[in-house]
Amino acid sequence: MSTLTFDAIEVGGTLPPLTLAPINRTTLALFAGASGDHNAVHIDTDFARRAGMPDVFAHGMLSMAYLGRLLTLWVDQRQLRQFGVRFVGITHLGHQITCNGRVVEKFEVDGERRARLEIHTTNQYGEPRVLGDAVIAF
Repeated sequence: MSTLTFDAIEVGGTLPPLTLAPINRTTLALFAGASGDHNAVHIDTDFARRAGMPDVFAHGMLSMAYLGRLLTLWVDQRQLRQFGVRFVGITHLGHQITCNGRVVEKFEVDGERRARLEIHTTNQYGEPRVLGDAVIAF
């Protein structure tokens, strides 16, 4: 995490991308245990296939957690004022996720200087999986 200032960032500027290891069954099992989300479509191949999927797939909140990591590698977590996402695609086993962000606005609220970011994840094929935004205080 670097120490950024409001004056040092520019609209259109990008965050350093974060690329994660390909999604595997171990990651899904560990996330299920850590999050308490034991939905069978994420950990039971037979259940996922009965649900019409080719195999288990990643929890949406895992991708959101990766975006949270992108943000907190850029600024201290105490600077986060807003963080929301929309899930637009399934992250399958073997997908390698990259998280990106871009500054889209600089503004002030009650004397606090802030920046609005567009954030997203894509798989190794460039397909969007999660779209979101965040507001950071400086």
